Amino acid sequence: MHRIAVAVFALAAVVGYSAHAEVLIGVSAAMTGRLAWIGEQGQRGAEMAVADINAAGGVLGQQVRLIAVDDFCDPEQAVAVAKKLVADGVVLVVGHYCSGASIPASKVYEAAGVLQISPGSTNPLLTEQGRANVFRVIGRDDAQGVVAGNYLADHWGNKKIAILHDGTTYGRGLADETKKQLNKRGVSDTIYEAYSPAKNDYSIEIAALKAAKVDVVYVGGYHAEVALMVRAAHDQGYPGQFISGDALATEEFALIAGPAAEGTLFTFSADPRRTPQAGPVVERFRAENFEPAGYTLLSYGAVQTWAQALKEAGSLELREVIASLRGHSFDTVLGRIDFDDKGDLTVQSWVWYIWKDGEYVPLQ
Repeated sequence: MHRIAVAVFALAAVVGYSAHAEVLIGVSAAMTGRLAWIGEQGQRGAEMAVADINAAGGVLGQQVRLIAVDDFCDPEQAVAVAKKLVADGVVLVVGHYCSGASIPASKVYEAAGVLQISPGSTNPLLTEQGRANVFRVIGRDDAQGVVAGNYLADHWGNKKIAILHDGTTYGRGLADETKKQLNKRGVSDTIYEAYSPAKNDYSIEIAALKAAKVDVVYVGGYHAEVALMVRAAHDQGYPGQFISGDALATEEFALIAGPAAEGTLFTFSADPRRTPQAGPVVERFRAENFEPAGYTLLSYGAVQTWAQALKEAGSLELREVIASLRGHSFDTVLGRIDFDDKGDLTVQSWVWYIWKDGEYVPLQ
């Protein structure tokens, strides 16, 4: 009996050691469907970050393993995959991309003691819930909406302005923040309407805007639908200026819109590909024939920030990691960043971009 007990104890020790020989983290976004292109950005960014961290010795002497899950940008699916990641034993989730996925999933992560760092969820509610485990490495829509509302007021204050949204947490939230600032500036919008997402054609909506002689259209929504709208406008000879938010930071917008993408404006974070810290990482992505646009480096930066916070904390214990994230600044591919008590970036930089010749460039 004694020898059996010793053997069982020894086996348990080996199993326990194996279970902790690597640190598990997750990345969650829409890996299939209409937002799969952006999901790939998030996954590729996290994968490269993990590879670089492991090549440098891992975290706290352990290697990191990444688990990718598909949330379809859907609230219910997001909760389901959040529970799966928790069951798998992850200590960090890079995600989700969609605000409508991140917000319900954050409750699951808080209950399980899992850190969440979103590279793409911009709705203010994510960090207004009071969940200490939630952070993001992108700005908020109440700041993005101010930038957009001011631009509309400054350039089209005496013109007909339409504000459209797709009814999602992200799309409607951004549209509402933009409308709020526009109206605050004393400018009224001519049209404020919702549209149905995931349609294959928006010719009817464009015809209505054309008939109303709308000069500029602000769209709170995702890139695929905006691309179809500008295509329909181009086909109908409608010259209205289209403007949108950060979801247009993907090459797929131009692939869907074709020549009609030319001149479309949108706001996004200061392009991390242009930071000196990102240079070597960008080169490695390009060597793999992958352009690290959009959320790629934001995802990389989320993992990088976590790894640096662990080093400062000297522990995987959530409370210590949270304290580390709030108490230090981090040098990342996104530049030097730090967080406030809500988990938001202390410095938010929303920049204007324009689509030219199939790529987005800063608006001069």
